[in-house]
Amino acid sequence: MTTSLDAESIENAVKQTAGAWLENLEVFAEIDSTNSYLMQAATPASGKALVAVANKQTAGRGRHGKAWDSPPGSGVLLSIAYSFSPSPANLPALTLALGLAAIDALEALGAEGVQLKWPNDLVADDGKLGGILTEVRQQSNKGATVVAGIGMNIDYEREPDGESGWTSKSANLKQVLPKLPENETIITQLVEYLLKGFVAFDESGFEPLSERWSRYDWLLGRELTVGGTAGQVKGVGAGIGADGALLVESEMHGMQRITSGSIAHVGDRAS
Repeated sequence: MTTSLDAESIENAVKQTAGAWLENLEVFAEIDSTNSYLMQAATPASGKALVAVANKQTAGRGRHGKAWDSPPGSGVLLSIAYSFSPSPANLPALTLALGLAAIDALEALGAEGVQLKWPNDLVADDGKLGGILTEVRQQSNKGATVVAGIGMNIDYEREPDGESGWTSKSANLKQVLPKLPENETIITQLVEYLLKGFVAFDESGFEPLSERWSRYDWLLGRELTVGGTAGQVKGVGAGIGADGALLVESEMHGMQRITSGSIAHVGDRAS
């Protein structure tokens, strides 16, 4: 297991593949949170990005304030701040687009069997492989800077945290890759594809990606319960809409569109 990161090799590799969009990249041996760091940093220029990578976080965060901690070198810990001008119309769907970009990066490394759980998780063998946290900084010129953090297990058996009860186990990249590369290779691949994901979303939004996203939909056909501001919706996962909304087929209420909420429970695939 890698216990330190080669900052120079990461920066050089990212500059070669995605330097056109990179304003700055920093690698930290230890930091409280890469997302928190970039949320407080100066905003990058429109169409440009700041990248923060860490070997260890002391206060890493997931959705709804959940902690994301891991021993040094055992996981991917990185965040990207990207400035949009103007702000995209369907900004919440960016999380889904970045999930697909992460899948593309892993498949380029040889990964198989990785899926996406709406709205922000990566799944392998029915366990949580990683997650994406996006936070928005609105700008006065009708633009927006989005900070997207990704945490992913490389070679680490994470204890279940009970997050929403949707899975009772974790997964890691060692399970899905034929050969585990150096951490620097995994990180640079993810940064490259995530930057390309930001740029593609900036240009075209989510709709062109919705069909591809559906191929990786872990919730499709599963019995599930979704909690949101309007209460709980129970039914069967029926895919996503072109705008990224979760579709749930409810026996009592028909097709439901969920644009914001958390998965409270996931069952078996409906027969």
